[in-house]
Amino acid sequence: MYIGRELSELTMVPLADWEMNELLYYHHNFSQLAAYLSAEGASLHVKVIHELESRGPVNGDSGGWDHSSSPIYD
Repeated sequence: MYIGRELSELTMVPLADWEMNELLYYHHNFSQLAAYLSAEGASLHVKVIHELESRGPVNGDSGGWDHSSSPIYD
């Protein structure tokens, strides 16, 4: 379960000020809903992707028996 700021609040905040878990959570949501996004939603998704890319790798390895192979944003 996601516990964090709602998208309506985050749209008032520059992407540089979003926390990593917020970027990852909303990127996942936008990816799942990509076929249904308006032009504005698709534009925000692209901006989120660029912000994630600018921050560098999220998880430097491919996982193991003791940790996840994908970042946990919850």
